[in-house]
Amino acid sequence: MGENERERMSGNSSKINSVFYAETYHPIQAGSIDGTDILPHDNAVYRALLCSNAGLYDPFGDPKVIGDPYCTVFVGRLSHLTTEDTLRKAMSKYGRVKNLRLVRHIVTGASRGFAFVEYETEREMRRAYEVWKRSTHV
Repeated sequence: MGENERERMSGNSSKINSVFYAETYHPIQAGSIDGTDILPHDNAVYRALLCSNAGLYDPFGDPKVIGDPYCTVFVGRLSHLTTEDTLRKAMSKYGRVKNLRLVRHIVTGASRGFAFVEYETEREMRRAYEVWKRSTHV
């Protein structure tokens, strides 16, 4: 490698290793390496942007988003055969389940393999989380 190449590479190293921090969240730039993208980087972002611009999606007005986030635990890596009943029975071991949402595919209705379980109290939610954490050795 010649001296000019080394100088050129070392001169660019600060640019290569620099980190881009956005001032505000922007759905297109969020997936950009350097924050300069102006076109959606994947179809999901494109669809979300279209829905948002058309007023079809309001994350704060979503009727499926209910409950207290401080009493809710995310449950993932579920079998696609899991039902609301089997999940409620399993999660009731740790406390009183107030609400449960097994996320399903919007077209087929099949389980997506994850759920949100809301407990009556934050203490019950923490108990469920701690027991799960110990059982999976995370």
